[in-house]
Amino acid sequence: MSGETTIPHPLSNERTLGAALVVASSAFFAMAGIFTKSISTDPWTIACWRGLVGGLLITGYVIWRSGPNGLRLDFGWRGWLMVAVGVAASLGFIASFRLTYVANVAVIYAATPLIAAFLEWIFLRVRPRPFTLAMAVVCLLGVGIIVSGGIGSGNTFGDLVALCMTVSSAIYLVMIRAFRHLPVVWIGAVSAFILFAMGWLTTDPLAVSAPDAWRMVGFGVTFAFAVVLWTEGARLIPASESGVLGAAEVPFAILFAWIFLAELPPVLSVVGGAVVLTAVVLHALRARRAPPVLPVG
Repeated sequence: MSGETTIPHPLSNERTLGAALVVASSAFFAMAGIFTKSISTDPWTIACWRGLVGGLLITGYVIWRSGPNGLRLDFGWRGWLMVAVGVAASLGFIASFRLTYVANVAVIYAATPLIAAFLEWIFLRVRPRPFTLAMAVVCLLGVGIIVSGGIGSGNTFGDLVALCMTVSSAIYLVMIRAFRHLPVVWIGAVSAFILFAMGWLTTDPLAVSAPDAWRMVGFGVTFAFAVVLWTEGARLIPASESGVLGAAEVPFAILFAWIFLAELPPVLSVVGGAVVLTAVVLHALRARRAPPVLPVG
């Protein structure tokens, strides 16, 4: 047809936005290792402060988006299951950084897309794209390299904790896609408040130094940004793709650990991180290819 014009497919715009939000969230998530390593207090106190500050900021975002009516707690069993999984993943996230290298946690987390793709296929019957699955396998290869370097170094338990956290995160990703009707951002805030309550009952969160208090406030702020960006983005793209793009956290974490903590990871951590970064970049480039455009007569 002469004079034919084309417009981007709506799904293309949604997918591009989702991918951009997930990648942006990875930079904020990558700061977790810096804050956790630089704070001298125990993990429960860190979780308490992060939960309070992050929960309040996320709540403010929910009110801005949906008004006070968005703060309802009638999630049903699916929503409260998401809350429980979110709490478990957050605790594992903080604890793992105290038990092993920042780079190890970040790279082990790169196994998320493969686990998410498997769970999504089993429970939602969503077959992942072959290229996404291939990049997930590459990410898993990077994980294998990094874990092999930790064997016998005293970091094995921390690596296992990071692996459990990764499985929990993959389950949470699939839940976000499966339960899109639920207020998943608000559910993230509720999980944060529960962490705050658990920390308050377990330890004395006020018995901290002023520098540590400010660091934990900063941790809560970056956590809130990360959760909002990640949750909103993960709703727009398949769970397996969220995991692959979220693996961009690996190079960020290694870079931040080197700049702020002078933590030089083992050579195998660097090699594993390079493998994961390659997979993320290739997947991001492939994802930029929009679906077929629709003709407009």
